[in-house]
Amino acid sequence: MESHLEKFIEVQDAQMSFDTRNGVFLALRNINLQVKKGEFITLIGHSGCGKSTLLNMIAGLLNPTGGLLLCANREIKGPAPERAVVFQNHSLLPWLTCSENVYLAVERVFASTEDRAQMKERTRAALALVGLTHAEQKRPHEISGGMKQRVGIARALSMEPKVLLMDEPFGALDALTRAHLQDELLKIVAKTQSTVIMVTHDVDEAVLLSDRIVMMTNGPAATIGDIREVNIPRPRDRVALAHDPAYMDCRTAVLEFLYHRQAQGADKEAA
Repeated sequence: MESHLEKFIEVQDAQMSFDTRNGVFLALRNINLQVKKGEFITLIGHSGCGKSTLLNMIAGLLNPTGGLLLCANREIKGPAPERAVVFQNHSLLPWLTCSENVYLAVERVFASTEDRAQMKERTRAALALVGLTHAEQKRPHEISGGMKQRVGIARALSMEPKVLLMDEPFGALDALTRAHLQDELLKIVAKTQSTVIMVTHDVDEAVLLSDRIVMMTNGPAATIGDIREVNIPRPRDRVALAHDPAYMDCRTAVLEFLYHRQAQGADKEAA
């Protein structure tokens, strides 16, 4: 049982290349990563380092050109409800209400085993989890950007996924809304015990949310340069952490990697 928990998601020697007009472009190489059940992992690195590409491979939206990806000991061969994705663009259907947008996802997963009343209850519970009960009947144009992202998170959680994959879900939001949703996400993950892999370019976000921070070298041919454990107890309070030595040490280590060490790490891997 312990080995299953230790290797809930496995990425083994994964590689991703794309055919272009100028030949083959190698985006990712030698990616090896193990994620435990219930762990919160962030992928961080400069633009073009393949963070989103790796996330899309775990989601099953891209098939690797080399190596193997597993979820719960099964090969990832395509998208599945066990791996729900939240994008930076909320992707809500504008003509449907918040409730209807979430219900579509619930119906896709549970239509064969539950009746309409049960699926409606799942929809309500998911919206309640992200604090949007009052907005069930509103359409996307009637709510704020932060609320739209919460609907996107509710839609993902409504499928009861084993893994929640998030691609810079707060990247387009203002600083205060972003901070609020980060705090909400901490509470939701604590409640659902979800396994989360999240792409971010924000060092403070990575340290606040993560159990481990996976740092990517610059592309092309990007790989994992370093992995940093975040040894800060949960629950975490952003105001208290501002003066926490462990928080500052971790933040400094990630910045040091991104701005001084990542190029050296890439050279070492290529040697």
